[in-house]
Amino acid sequence: MTGILLGAAISYLIGAIPTAFIVAKLVKGIDIRAVGSGNVGATNTLRNVGKIPGFIVLLIDVAKGFAAVRLVGGVFAGRPPIEPAALTAVCGFAVVCGHIFNIFLRGRGGKGVATGLGVILGVSPAAAAGGMIVFIATLGVSKYVSASSIAACLAIPFFLLAMRAPEQYLLLGAALAVLITAKHRANIQRLLSGREHSVFKKR
Repeated sequence: MTGILLGAAISYLIGAIPTAFIVAKLVKGIDIRAVGSGNVGATNTLRNVGKIPGFIVLLIDVAKGFAAVRLVGGVFAGRPPIEPAALTAVCGFAVVCGHIFNIFLRGRGGKGVATGLGVILGVSPAAAAGGMIVFIATLGVSKYVSASSIAACLAIPFFLLAMRAPEQYLLLGAALAVLITAKHRANIQRLLSGREHSVFKKR
């Protein structure tokens, strides 16, 4: 139990590294929470700081999720009676929670899409690839990053099921889909009302 709690705590802190906040401060000297959508993530950084900074934020946020499940999970997985898949799932959920409910930004973080992608990439590269295909296809049709992110997140559990992933990973995928979709509730309302901004458009 101690190993699980420690792994979850470390993963949470990794997720809480405020990448977009740091990059926006370094590049433009602005608080990313005060511009655009106010979201502390790659899309808002891309729109209001620049494409290269946005891409850097995306890569680091993906790396946070990957590191939590492959490095942190790996360190504690071999210590009985911890079940490796269960520990990995806990670390994966914790790192996304750290990104979304950021202790360093008074609980105001990003929406968890990139970090969630890193988590799924760490537990099932094939499922992550499937999610990316859904994201790209939806983006090509809708032009909305939010709609594409939601579609990809909701598709991930089905890809994990198709890959015959462990039950713990299926639960992780479902939990992340619910959490990340819930974080997009304002976007969903704007999509339904026709007020959502299309890709790359500044807010």
